[in-house]
Amino acid sequence: MSTGVAGLACGVVGLACGVAGSTCGVAGLTCGVAGLTCGVAEPAAGVVGHTGGMRIYLPATLAMLREIDADSAVGPAPLTGFAVTPALREWYLDDDEEVLEYAAFTQAARAALRLLDADPLAPRRRVVLSADVPDHEVTLHPDLDRAVVRSTVPIPLDRLASVHVDGADAEPDVAAAAKVIMEADLGDEDAQFTVDGTEDHELEWYAVQEIPQLLS
Repeated sequence: MSTGVAGLACGVVGLACGVAGSTCGVAGLTCGVAGLTCGVAEPAAGVVGHTGGMRIYLPATLAMLREIDADSAVGPAPLTGFAVTPALREWYLDDDEEVLEYAAFTQAARAALRLLDADPLAPRRRVVLSADVPDHEVTLHPDLDRAVVRSTVPIPLDRLASVHVDGADAEPDVAAAAKVIMEADLGDEDAQFTVDGTEDHELEWYAVQEIPQLLS
């Protein structure tokens, strides 16, 4: 089951739908499975006070996701991810939580390209994991980038809120971007143009319980 709102979609911002097939009320999203979360912004996502701590976005690949499913945890620690940090808020000068969450999510999707570059055998699809991590287990790293955080411990599968994966139609553009992501990071404009091409593809949303189906 998947959706897409500017690549962010269900599970990044959430309100329990509660009834299979019900719509959440924002952009007409349909959950399709009872109890899944989607649709409207939850209070203070990504900051202290968010349910479960801080919402962080972890880059991954389908190969990594298979290991995560087998281990029932994301690890080993430390785990680098992206979140709505004070530095990100200051940079954007925007108090719209959905805008800030999308900015962090987008950086995680870009980081997934670096993982694909490092693993040429992994399917050419970006993966981003949304997780809620207790505040005391997260450290901020503005020295690396404004949104960079690290989880100091492995993250159990039950702390994942959702999984976001490229559809099959994105594979050619993602493959091309993964080949040049390092050049883009170094400022090559042609490489950045190729990487920007992945923004035409919204990552599809999956519930955590759908991981085995996604990997089958």
